Amino acid sequence: MPCELLRGRRIRDLGRPKVADEFEWEHAALGEPLRGNFVESGRLRPAPAQAGQGGLRQIYGDVWEWTRSAFAPYPRFKPAEGAVGEYNGKFMSGQFVLRGGSCATPVSHMRRLSQFLSPRCAMAVLGLRLAGDV
Repeated sequence: MPCELLRGRRIRDLGRPKVADEFEWEHAALGEPLRGNFVESGRLRPAPAQAGQGGLRQIYGDVWEWTRSAFAPYPRFKPAEGAVGEYNGKFMSGQFVLRGGSCATPVSHMRRLSQFLSPRCAMAVLGLRLAGDV
């Protein structure tokens, strides 16, 4: 599994870990190649991290990673008139941003794509990344 079970002592060793917000996730992913375990691999389940791989591991593919950022409109966003504006507005309430793609995401859909889901969503390809201050 790409997510390692962290016990209390190991988490304490990380200092004060947190779930990154969307902008921290973007900063960490900046310059990382778009490679990972996507649907094209045929694996269709998260893969173990590769030992000895340098840099940030598994930032793309395997699981969509939760951020602590609420899915909200960008500054100066104005909803469209009518049904389209009403439709979009429903998704900007109680949703959180996911980043990175999963083993069920086609690589052609990855363009620094962000997803949003309710925390109550029961999908098998979600995870999180704990970050510490440097």
